[in-house]
Amino acid sequence: MTLAIVLLAAGKGTRMHSKKQKILHEVGGKPMVMHIFEAAEATADMPPVLVVGPDEEGVQALIGRRAEYVVQPEQLGTGHAALMARPLLTNRSSQVIVTYGDMPLLRAETLQKLADTQQESDTAVTLLSVMGQPTSSFGRVVRDEAGQVREIVEVAEAKRRPNTAELLAIRELNAGVYCFDADFLWQNVDKLPLRQARSGPEYYLTDMIELAQAQGLGVTAVITEDPDECLGAGTRAELTAVEKAFRRRANNYWLAHGVTLIDPGATYIDQDVTIGQDTVIWPNSYIQAGAIIGEDCVIGPNAIIRRATIGDGCRIEQAVVEDVTVEGGTAVKQFSVIGNQ
Repeated sequence: MTLAIVLLAAGKGTRMHSKKQKILHEVGGKPMVMHIFEAAEATADMPPVLVVGPDEEGVQALIGRRAEYVVQPEQLGTGHAALMARPLLTNRSSQVIVTYGDMPLLRAETLQKLADTQQESDTAVTLLSVMGQPTSSFGRVVRDEAGQVREIVEVAEAKRRPNTAELLAIRELNAGVYCFDADFLWQNVDKLPLRQARSGPEYYLTDMIELAQAQGLGVTAVITEDPDECLGAGTRAELTAVEKAFRRRANNYWLAHGVTLIDPGATYIDQDVTIGQDTVIWPNSYIQAGAIIGEDCVIGPNAIIRRATIGDGCRIEQAVVEDVTVEGGTAVKQFSVIGNQ
C-alpha cells in the first residue's frame, strides 16, 4: 500500500482579522501548518500535497520543496479542494488521507492508524471521529443499528430534518480527517452534490460517505482517544485554546519522563525541546523551541530559555538565556540576560 496525504490550506482565515493566512500564525512554537505538515511528512510515502489559494505564497515560502502544491482557484468547499489534487495524485498511491492545514495537534500516529484501519477493513473511507458535546458545531457521525457509519450530518442540515433533537444529541463527531481508497476517491470526488453554504455554493467532502454507501462500499471510523487532536484554530480565541492544548501535551509528557513541574498551569514548554531527568521547573518559566536542558537543573521561577543548551546541574532563576551554551554546574545570576540582546 502506498499512502498520499493532501492538506487543505487554501482558506484565508478571515475570522482571524489578520494580514497573514491563519495557518501561518504560530502556535506550540511554530507556524500552525508546520505541525500537521510534519505529521503528514512522517506518515506519507511521498511528499504531502498542499492545496493553496491562487495568490498565497506564504505556505510555499515556509515549506518549500518538501511538499507538492496545487492551486484551488476559487473556494468552493472541501470537496472541490480535494478535487484539485486529482491530476497530480491519480495512479500514484493506493490510499489518500485528506485533512485540514489548521489541525496542528493531529499526530502522525493517528494518521497512520487511519491508514492501517482503512487497509485492514478494505473500506472505501475511514474517518476520524471524536466524542464531544451536543453543543458542538462539528458534524454528527450517524451509525445504523449494527454500529456501521451511515452518514455525516452537518449541524445546519440536522436543523432542517424532523429528527433534529435526536441528531444533535449524537456525541460522536466528525473530526474532518479522512483516509480514502485512492481509486474510490478520484473516481467519485467530481460527483459530489453542490450545496448552499453561508458563504455560497460548496462541495462537501463529507458527502463522500453517502457516495460510498450508495455504491455498497463500507465506511469505518476511528475514535481518537485525545480530543485535543481535533482542535482547529479559525479565530484568535480558538488559537488560544490550541496553545493551551499544546502546553498540556508538553507538560504531561515531561511529567511522565522524569521532570518536575512545580505548577504546570504556569509553565510554558514548546514541543521541540529536550529536558533532562530530575530537572525542576518553577512557575512562570518559558522553555522555547530549540532549548536543550540537562539533568538535575533548576529552572525558574521567571526564566526564559530560548534556543540555548544548558548543561547538567545548572540553576537559572529570573533570567533570560538564548542562543548560547551554559556549562554544567553554572548558577546564572538573577536578572541576567545572556546571549543575543
